[in-house]
Amino acid sequence: MKVHEHTRGKIIAACDRGLVGKVLHEGDAVLDLKEYASFYKGEPAEEADLLKAMRGASSLNLVGEKAVSVALEQGILEQNDVKYINGVPHIQIYRI
Repeated sequence: MKVHEHTRGKIIAACDRGLVGKVLHEGDAVLDLKEYASFYKGEPAEEADLLKAMRGASSLNLVGEKAVSVALEQGILEQNDVKYINGVPHIQIYRI
């Protein structure tokens, strides 16, 4: 998980560890977790750490079953909000 400080608030980026460094393709959709690995790479986080960081964040960018499930379990998003690329869940939420 990585927390990006921005003038408009905090952006929380979290990606399941095994996905960093991969490039996912499906149709025209591409999720490049190799080129943008530094956006997600920060400190390893447990579920409680991610949940705490998400509270009060202005934006969320979550990739992978574990990261997305935290937001789903907390009711931050609905299952139909989740996008899938090669079966990998991905969500972007902007609250700015």
